[in-house]
Amino acid sequence: MNNMVLRSHLALLLAMVLWGSSFIALKVAVTEMAPMVVVFLRMAIGSVAFLVVWPWIRHGFNYQPGDWKYLLGMALFEPCLYFMFEARALQYTSAGQAGMVTAMLPLMVAVAAFFILKERSHWRQWLGFAIAICGVIWMTLATPDSEQAPNPALGNFLEFLAMCSAVGYTLLVKHLVRRYSAFFLTALQSFVGAIFFFPLALASEWPAEIALSTFGILVYLGLVVTLGAYGLYNYSLTYLKATVAAGYTNLLPAFTLLFSMALLGERLITVQWIAIGLVFVGVVLSQERKQKVPPEAPPAVTG
Repeated sequence: MNNMVLRSHLALLLAMVLWGSSFIALKVAVTEMAPMVVVFLRMAIGSVAFLVVWPWIRHGFNYQPGDWKYLLGMALFEPCLYFMFEARALQYTSAGQAGMVTAMLPLMVAVAAFFILKERSHWRQWLGFAIAICGVIWMTLATPDSEQAPNPALGNFLEFLAMCSAVGYTLLVKHLVRRYSAFFLTALQSFVGAIFFFPLALASEWPAEIALSTFGILVYLGLVVTLGAYGLYNYSLTYLKATVAAGYTNLLPAFTLLFSMALLGERLITVQWIAIGLVFVGVVLSQERKQKVPPEAPPAVTG
């Protein structure tokens, strides 16, 4: 393995660490400020960051008539609907549990593609989907109310709705990624998200002052996670096959759970570990050798 390939693998691993940690950062932020204010500030910071690098990414698209419908729909699903649900979800459930719910996304995309795009699905995918659903429900019911998860049933359901939004985003990106770079699509999401969440933020209660630590979290989410993670992800595609890069996204739920335990003090009981194991079994069982979503597409779940 040469140095460039090794660096690319390390870049991918770091990108997954950043995306996994973003759930923890968002969880902390929404406990300090109104969720819509947090999301707006994150989108605004991300937009400023993309404006700075715009000269390098403004050529990363090939617009064709009618694409505005797909681009607008993509941005509506994510970040608009996605973060409306996820920011609320993290008020009620733990970051670790929210991360585990995201593990169901590939299964949900396969099911949606079966009904909407008429793509064939193997029986193993349906079985995996059923097992993962059972795991998430079991994990939710087995979780007692706590400081980190005051209402896990409601929080996990809201995170599930966020995943439904991510499914719509993924199906649209499948069409758009052939003509638009991941950087361009992510920049568009930041710009639209900032506009969308601005009135919602104005209607929310703003804190009298923003603590330095909270501001640091917002900068981390808007700058380091949004721009840094995608930069590392795209760098890796220069030297690695896209399928290799896509495979790393399966690490996101695991990293989220580890960060939640290490940084937020989340502790799981035996029954929860068994339920989480069921989710992973369902995801692994549903994996296909041939991917239906182009792996060059930016990952739908970015915390």
